[in-house]
Amino acid sequence: MSTPRLVYLVTEDWYFVSHRLPMARAAKVAGFEVHVITRVDRHGPAILAEGFVLHPVDLKRGSTRPDHLLASVAAVRALYRRIRPALAHHVALQGVVIGSLAATGLKLPAVNALTGLGAVFLSKASPAKRALLWLLPRLLARPETAALVQNPDDRALLLDMGVDDGRIVLVPGSGVDVRRFQPLPEPAGEVTLAYVGRMLEDKGVRTLIEAHRRLRAAGSAPRLLLAGTPDPSNPASIPEAELGAWAGEPGIQWLGHVGDIASVWRQAHIAVLASRREGLPLSLLEAAACGRAMIATDAPGCREVARDGVNALTFPVDDAAALAAAIDRLAGDAALRRRFAAESRRLAEVEFSAERVGRDIVSLYERLCAEPARIDRPGAGAA
Repeated sequence: MSTPRLVYLVTEDWYFVSHRLPMARAAKVAGFEVHVITRVDRHGPAILAEGFVLHPVDLKRGSTRPDHLLASVAAVRALYRRIRPALAHHVALQGVVIGSLAATGLKLPAVNALTGLGAVFLSKASPAKRALLWLLPRLLARPETAALVQNPDDRALLLDMGVDDGRIVLVPGSGVDVRRFQPLPEPAGEVTLAYVGRMLEDKGVRTLIEAHRRLRAAGSAPRLLLAGTPDPSNPASIPEAELGAWAGEPGIQWLGHVGDIASVWRQAHIAVLASRREGLPLSLLEAAACGRAMIATDAPGCREVARDGVNALTFPVDDAAALAAAIDRLAGDAALRRRFAAESRRLAEVEFSAERVGRDIVSLYERLCAEPARIDRPGAGAA
């Protein structure tokens, strides 16, 4: 019996490495030959080092031009015909659309992982958005496919769009390596909070800066670390000049790209995320594994990891005053931080470990390969 081939379609190589590597490793251990179709920038060697087969394609992330879409669909379809995979895993909205169109008529079982619903539902009305909202439920209704979501809110959105409940599978995130990210003691010195992620408007970075300014005006601002870079392909990207200006303000340090994320949490007492919507934020999962108390929005995706009164303080989206109050409270209460930190680590180990997520994903892969028309929704009841 030949080894089944599994193809990941991801628009960017860095996203595969940062968000899909645990799944792909679990699939390889389970006996799949793993192929990766992506735009290759700096992470090609890392993908090859895992023993995966890499197929570079110039995918235009963020582009809504029809000619770019058609070129991508044609390139991916040619690869599907050549690779002849047993299963495809389409990652994020653009990957789902390109991969589904490319697989038309090929009877290819597929996992359609919808990790970018926020970009659609937070964006303004446009012809491209209307077309996507018309097309997406039709692609997700195809036989031999499963729609993979990371939180209950995104599952509810798909149901509202008319996607059959039997095709929706909920698996919480991509998993976090709890052996690599170990609990860290709180650092000495002044209380420090950190945001890790892309520098986007939708991530609430401006709300975070406004909250810090409010605290600074009151004379109680903790140190703030910003770890991440702008994303020019995303319309919500914050200009580098604006980030540089923020770094000139007292108490704010912009670190740019950080390869060793644990080094950020080693410097910080509190993890903060002011996002408007997430799938399941990897930055909070990694902070949880490192044993960090959290402050986050009561928003889809965020609330699954940052649980109010359990391991976090939460606040309404875009509410800088409420965020400032939460920062002030948690920065001034070391005992509460310690309690939250211990619960964060427990949640990472019990609910969000890469090992657990890997088992759920491989189970889904195997079911789709064995009975493409039937999905028993492993993980559908997960939080």
